[in-house]
Amino acid sequence: MKKKRTYKNYNGHRTILVIVLCFFVVCWMSGAKGPVKRGRAKKTTEDTRVYLEHADELSYDIYGKHPDAQFVKGKVAFLHKGARLTCDSALYYQQTNSFEAFSNVKMKQGDTLTLTAEYAYYDGNDEMLEVRRNVILTHRKSKLYCDSLNYDRLYSVGYFFDGGRLIDGDNRLTSDWGQYSTADKEAVFYYNVNLKNSKSVTKGDTLYYDTQTSMAHVVGPSEIKMKDDIVITENGYYNSKTDRTELFSRSTVKRKDGKTITADSLYHDSQTGISEGFSGVIFDDTINKTMFLGDYVYYDENSGYGMATRNAIAVDYSQGDSLYAHGDTMKLISYHHQTDSVYRKVFAYPHVRMFRKDLQAVCDSMVMNSVDSTLKMYKDPIMWSEGKQVLGEEIQLFMNDSTIRFAHVIGQAFSIEKMDEDSLHFNQISSKEMMSWFEGGQLRKNQAQGNVKTIFYMMDDADSTLIALNYLETDTMRMFLTPQRKMEKVSAVKHEGTMYPISQIPPDKYRLPNFAWFDYVRPKSKDDILVWIPKAGGSELKIERRREAPLQNLGKKLAEKVLGEGTKPEGLKSLGEGKLGEGKLGNGVLGEGKLGEGKLGEGKLGEGVLGEGKLGEGLKGLEQNIGEQKGEEQNPDAMSSVASNSDAPKPVVQKNDLKEGGQ
Repeated sequence: MKKKRTYKNYNGHRTILVIVLCFFVVCWMSGAKGPVKRGRAKKTTEDTRVYLEHADELSYDIYGKHPDAQFVKGKVAFLHKGARLTCDSALYYQQTNSFEAFSNVKMKQGDTLTLTAEYAYYDGNDEMLEVRRNVILTHRKSKLYCDSLNYDRLYSVGYFFDGGRLIDGDNRLTSDWGQYSTADKEAVFYYNVNLKNSKSVTKGDTLYYDTQTSMAHVVGPSEIKMKDDIVITENGYYNSKTDRTELFSRSTVKRKDGKTITADSLYHDSQTGISEGFSGVIFDDTINKTMFLGDYVYYDENSGYGMATRNAIAVDYSQGDSLYAHGDTMKLISYHHQTDSVYRKVFAYPHVRMFRKDLQAVCDSMVMNSVDSTLKMYKDPIMWSEGKQVLGEEIQLFMNDSTIRFAHVIGQAFSIEKMDEDSLHFNQISSKEMMSWFEGGQLRKNQAQGNVKTIFYMMDDADSTLIALNYLETDTMRMFLTPQRKMEKVSAVKHEGTMYPISQIPPDKYRLPNFAWFDYVRPKSKDDILVWIPKAGGSELKIERRREAPLQNLGKKLAEKVLGEGTKPEGLKSLGEGKLGEGKLGNGVLGEGKLGEGKLGEGKLGEGVLGEGKLGEGLKGLEQNIGEQKGEEQNPDAMSSVASNSDAPKPVVQKNDLKEGGQ
């Protein structure tokens, strides 16, 4: 019998060998990286337990009302996370990490926070302290008094309800409920909020108060009463130390002197009296019945200075119809402010436009003066009233309770009245200056003087049709009107005139020189004054320069004309020095000052002799007499005869006017 051959299984040994080798390699590689540094295990938990530090007595009753509480009394003290609470007695719930404290409860945290009450419940897990009855929270210099308070130690915020009162220096704040943060030193008060100090009283719905800066932020309908001001706002900041307010959301400041200012954003300092308003500003003076509007308004109550710009408008509502005036910049300057003799000036410039139902005007600059109730317009001023237009270099209006009583147009005065709808026929007056007198706001008298030219249309009373044109030239013209604004009478000095039937008017007689109808720049409404419409190019009024007579040179030339060139007798020295008004045209030449008292006083030398170039002829006899008998008395009729032969007009000239004008 053969013996069977057996084979050993080496597969298991090979597997073990491979595992051992792999483990060896891994260990070797780990060792090559160096030893692993092991740090000290960090503490991940904080001690949150409430500790009973001291009590004179301790007891518990597992069969009583509080089987899980320890009853402690007598100088009881608890510790928890840096806070220490003391009381007369307490129930200590060690398992729930809480306690109830009774009588003379006092919690102290650090050196800045102290809380006292008659009862307290503290939960150490939530770090919430609930205190009741006669609660006082003291934080630095601030004290909060209330009857119920929940203090969250985790967020350092105390919530009070059922009424609370915060005392911070001079400030006393009360409300129905609110909160106080000891971390931020800020308090929030809700419902029936009242902030009082020695200078103001603030009432509102919600108030945020910063004890570090004494800054109060009111939200909702609120009112701040100060010594001279009342602030009404729904969103504003009030600094109780400086009495400065920053107001938003359409706020208003009312002053005791009847002035109010309203704006979307308003900055007001009660101590300095300065107010600044931005966007939609309305400054209203209820005493003087005036308003300033604009997107920026500045006013200083102590100096009486104010300024408005950015859509600035001044409104006078003292009469039934309000007067609206606009300028790019408007300024109010008060003189002798806060005295009995105070008066104000309002300046507007440039692009001035005014509107009232019965009066409209435009100009470059304007000044209103309350001392004499005047309104002066400069640089291309134009006024309209119904169908009338008046322009000149300068227009002055003298008011009586915002009603015009006198108007004065100075320089290139031009008055135009539209007679029909087709804009073809216009009554016109042009002169150097024009004056108008009003009664009850109605024009009663008009006077034009200096190179007067007029065009008037005659009207048929039966059907109001135009029947003729009357053209007139004169030096001075006066017109008188009835209360019904009908022509009563017209007076003029020596004049020249022509009347044309309506069907025979020459084409060049419809318009006076420099005629211009500027109805396209006329404001149509109070809203239209904000849009500046310039005149058409080339139609701007050019200022005429005033020329003064060269009196000294005239005297020298007259002396040379009379006595020959180079001759300056002692008798004519005063003439060369401009003393013609004193009648010293020569010592004894014309006799005791007869030239100044006689014909020159009646304006005949300037208008009769010089105006027609007859000075040489009129002085022939004078020259002969002077040549023949110097120093002898001359007959004054020599000059009178010259003036009497002249055909020039002879208006009366006052002696005082002659002397003041420097002859």
